[in-house]
Amino acid sequence: MEAGPSLVTADGLALTLRVWPVARAQGSVLIVHGLGEHVGRYAAVAAQLNRWGWCVAGYDQRGHGASQGPRGGLAHPEALLEDLARVVDAARASLPGPLLLLGHSLGGLVAARFAAGGGAWERPVDALVLSSPALDPGMNAIQKALLAVLGPIAPNLALGNGLKPAWISRDPAVVQAYIDDPLVHDRVTPRLVRFIVDAGRIVRERAATWSVPTLLLYAGSDRCVDPAGSRAFAASAPPAFVARREFAALAHEIFNEPERDQVFAALRSWLGAIAPVSVDH
Repeated sequence: MEAGPSLVTADGLALTLRVWPVARAQGSVLIVHGLGEHVGRYAAVAAQLNRWGWCVAGYDQRGHGASQGPRGGLAHPEALLEDLARVVDAARASLPGPLLLLGHSLGGLVAARFAAGGGAWERPVDALVLSSPALDPGMNAIQKALLAVLGPIAPNLALGNGLKPAWISRDPAVVQAYIDDPLVHDRVTPRLVRFIVDAGRIVRERAATWSVPTLLLYAGSDRCVDPAGSRAFAASAPPAFVARREFAALAHEIFNEPERDQVFAALRSWLGAIAPVSVDH
């Protein structure tokens, strides 16, 4: 993995970038990580993609990892989308095409909302991989009430996200590494939660007109996000553009589960279909 130069957001925050290069790449995959984590946790995913001939890049989203910004905070509702637009522009300028987005959890939601378009930040992407995307956060009545009360008066009040580390994977080593990782945090703000709720609704509403080649991979036993969001998106999206695979027994981080080889096989098969020249290095 190579550390690239920081990228500065519209409001002056430095985002940490990472690149996993490969010789004679047939294209590039840009990783968008999940809530409270950072792109460094995707080294194994990047290594696998490198072996298949793909250059990989990623960044720590604002308020996450080694990037600047209050933990779990947003300057305004579309900040994560504007940040991704800047990263996409930088990737287009420096990495081999085509460019695919691979987003997990919150990152999957950000990538899907980005692909759905509709803002000044809109950019074309060649394809999309969604890993357990947070298309439905699965909020209960109390959480919805708190959001309604706190959102208008304290939009950037940092609170615990309520997610337990044990929910991310059934592999104890993965859970312990997550707990021990100093760059992982559990902060979330009402403004970020409002973005998650609204963006998920928009993506589900636009599923029927989806036109970006997309692979949807999600955990059927997810406790971090509600898999009903992925099921609803898959049910409405045109099969010609959206391939979907539910792993019924898996927990949230499907690429970190004991059955990860099944997930990687599904990803490789789909990549081979959209880029038949994929080879091992």
